[in-house]
Amino acid sequence: MRKTKVYAEVAAQIQRLIADGRLKPGDKLPPERELAEVFGVSRTSVRDAIRVLETQGLVEPRHGEGTVVRQIPIDAIVTPLADALSATKDLTADLFDMRKMLEPPLARAAALRATGEDVRAMQEILERQARRVANGEIAIEEDNAFHYRIAAAAKNRVVLRTVDVIMDLLRESRVRSLQGPGRSEKSLAGHRRILDAIRRRDADGAAEAMRAHIEEIEMSLFPRVHDEAIRPWS
Repeated sequence: MRKTKVYAEVAAQIQRLIADGRLKPGDKLPPERELAEVFGVSRTSVRDAIRVLETQGLVEPRHGEGTVVRQIPIDAIVTPLADALSATKDLTADLFDMRKMLEPPLARAAALRATGEDVRAMQEILERQARRVANGEIAIEEDNAFHYRIAAAAKNRVVLRTVDVIMDLLRESRVRSLQGPGRSEKSLAGHRRILDAIRRRDADGAAEAMRAHIEEIEMSLFPRVHDEAIRPWS
């Protein structure tokens, strides 16, 4: 790594600590000398990295306290994404691609991090969904709530807000995906498989169940596109 890039790498590593929640709003960064030892770089590189973080609004110097992690409004991160997606025409297929990239890892994280309260909340959502399905109703609110609760159980606020945006943008297609013979029952069965894996702390199983669930919904909306995607090379 070139010397001119050392400070950028240090800044990136501190950014990841903030994004992961290991450095929280109000936490003080360790002294420059300690950070230099931890990262194996010079104090000058640490100082330059902190300036970068200050410019980005992630930290701020406070008299008598040192450098403190700031409270960053989540919407300041997510709103530009929502605006860009909303301005895109016919974005449903792209959003499903994004869901397949985002939600299986979220289910994996939920299997590892979900509390007993999280699991009970998911179970209650599925019980409400089952009652609505039995009555022949479209359980769109419960469908949204279940996926949102998985994101909440993954314990990442930025991802949680991003999922909220995606679900809102996909509302119309979600209603369509739950219409038709057997679709609501399939959705409920998919949710149950995901919850079962989360309850067992089966991270790989939860990720796979989520991927299969999203692909099943995608296939009901775009059957021709899905068939072409999985057709073997001739």
